[in-house]
Amino acid sequence: MKHAGIIAILVAVGGAVGMTLMLFGARLGLWAPLTGFGLYRAYFNPLSAIITCAGLIAFIIHLVRKEKGGTIAGGMATLLGLAFLTPLILGTLNPPLRSPPIHDISTDTLNPPAFEVLDETRPGASNTLVYGGPELAEAQAVAYPDIAPLEVDLSADAAYQRALAVAKEMGWEIIVSDAARRRFEATAHTPVFHFADDVVVVVTPREDGSHVDMRSVSRVGRSDQGVNAARIRAFQQKFRD
Repeated sequence: MKHAGIIAILVAVGGAVGMTLMLFGARLGLWAPLTGFGLYRAYFNPLSAIITCAGLIAFIIHLVRKEKGGTIAGGMATLLGLAFLTPLILGTLNPPLRSPPIHDISTDTLNPPAFEVLDETRPGASNTLVYGGPELAEAQAVAYPDIAPLEVDLSADAAYQRALAVAKEMGWEIIVSDAARRRFEATAHTPVFHFADDVVVVVTPREDGSHVDMRSVSRVGRSDQGVNAARIRAFQQKFRD
């Protein structure tokens, strides 16, 4: 095992490349988001463990032989593997709260903004855009009680333009915009796995300003792991900034 350190580094680099592709392969057009997510669930942690073990073995071998270069290489591979295993370790020590099995979040659950252009034919979608009604509204109220309409002092037209600008800043793909009706529909993608979520924003005037409503819906998956609620919070925060 004279070259254990080199082997460990090669395993680490190869594993890191593979895991990076799992996370971002859909963004590169290599496969659908669900494929990347499936590869991640099946292979990410095993690959991390292999990198860690290869590095640790090389570290011990070269440490015993007092071979500085190999010891450093083995140590670096071990640290890289442990870094990849960190989410698993932290999740085991402190299990995260399970997100509710919902994927359609709206600032107005009594009269949720409707999609008019995006429909059931959107690519890769298995979830409907038809709102789930009182049962969904109740589940959202329990899970995300802070999600509410955004009330601003801007005129409705100014608020609409601001909302559209914020959506573009956040990297959303604007599918259709209607300045006369102060509404737009867009598609947002998650940074990891590149899952597509569809968004509709509607601005209505009120006596002392305007009212900005938003709805965000995942195309796939029963639970969105809190992504849509987080998107609404981020949008509202950027709007205020």
